[in-house]
Amino acid sequence: MLKERNLTPYRVSLDTGIAQSTLSDWKSGRSKPKVDKLKILADYFGVPIEYFLE
Repeated sequence: MLKERNLTPYRVSLDTGIAQSTLSDWKSGRSKPKVDKLKILADYFGVPIEYFLE
């Protein structure tokens, strides 16, 4: 999703307030996001929360 929108993890972090390290941990599977953070990302990208649960 980042490449399609020409975004970097740094930009997403700045815009959402979610730390880059947290985003990286989610991506690698080291941790799982809480619902409140998923809501922030869903709103940011304009997708339903379910998009991230698939």
